[in-house]
Amino acid sequence: MSEHKVVIIGAGEAGGQTAISLRQGSYEGRIIVLGDEAYIPYERPPLSKAFLAGEAELERMYMRGPEFYPQNKIELRLNTSVKTIDRTKKRVTLINGEALAYDKLVIATGGRVRKLSCPGAELPGVHYLRSIDDVIGYRDQLVAGANLAIIGGGYIGLEVAAVVIKRGCKVTVIEALPRVLNRVVAPEMSAFYTDVHRQAGVNILTSTAVTALEGQGKIEYVVCNTGQRIAADLAIVGIGIVPNIAIAQAAGLNCDNGIVVDKFALTSDPDIYAVGDCSNHPNEILGRRLRLESVPNALAQGKAAALHILGKPEKYAEVPWFWSDQYDLKLQMTGLSEPGDTVVIRGSMPERKFSACYLRHGVFVACNAVNMAKDFLQSKKLIAAKNQIDPVKLADVSIPLKDMAV
Repeated sequence: MSEHKVVIIGAGEAGGQTAISLRQGSYEGRIIVLGDEAYIPYERPPLSKAFLAGEAELERMYMRGPEFYPQNKIELRLNTSVKTIDRTKKRVTLINGEALAYDKLVIATGGRVRKLSCPGAELPGVHYLRSIDDVIGYRDQLVAGANLAIIGGGYIGLEVAAVVIKRGCKVTVIEALPRVLNRVVAPEMSAFYTDVHRQAGVNILTSTAVTALEGQGKIEYVVCNTGQRIAADLAIVGIGIVPNIAIAQAAGLNCDNGIVVDKFALTSDPDIYAVGDCSNHPNEILGRRLRLESVPNALAQGKAAALHILGKPEKYAEVPWFWSDQYDLKLQMTGLSEPGDTVVIRGSMPERKFSACYLRHGVFVACNAVNMAKDFLQSKKLIAAKNQIDPVKLADVSIPLKDMAV
């Protein structure tokens, strides 16, 4: 009888965590991890922070050191892409034609950057931020005096702005929506971060769409619908990601804004799992399905898939949480807010130490904590409890969030 085998498509944090958790759980079969990059599993958040700033060595980003994988008999195949999944024969075919059989398959293909489609989008000097090679490709060009256009005012764009403005670059953030972080935080938070960046010297343009990129042989200007032409020696685009689900769709797996999985990360095929940015999972706490682009989600789903493979199922049900580092601000977020939520501010915005708390029909549903670690930690339980909260009491920073529940 052949040895039991788990094949993992994707060597990012979700795929890496699945392999690590399998071995930690005493899985004895073969584990093969297929990654299309040249690097062993690494952490992506530093790409827009310490690694971009040149403050983090490559080795510090690895989830585990290079020696971990051979020592634990995890077979890493890097620079390797999968072409197809054959569910009937239970095998994957690689781009080079090689076929690999599996007993259990884990799809951890993550997402790819959403690209600009305007004229000039392919000009040299137009960059994205998703991988180590992306950052290495332009990091040395971010020098004092360089004109940098950042297209997209989400977390990635603002984190990049916070890093490069310190290098002396002339930075302009261009956001098509009426405010930065428009989709994820309340107007009060958007205004706060806009002020912080402008005070640091960043030029922020909102309600401004990019219509073309111009230049002779390389980017020189970003043309906007307002008629402005922004000088740019290079541009970094951060307008979201698209889940990599093509091979799952071609294999006939159920997909809907990601690969549809259950609470154990299991797909519509009982031998195939999907984890991380590419998966759409049910969240019992929030009462709906989600596709989350976050490190905590990737790691937790990787662990859930491994436990199910090990025959020790534990459902994945957590309050979503995220973080963003900009300047001296540690933003830690729990839950998911929506337009129309009531926003209560705890603490002091001018002192850069506060929390924006969100109530929906009086129920605590989300928290954006800026340099307020206790609020961040305590808010998770408050969200899970689904209690009605008195907004007057909530605004009193002298009362800990943990004492709000009734």
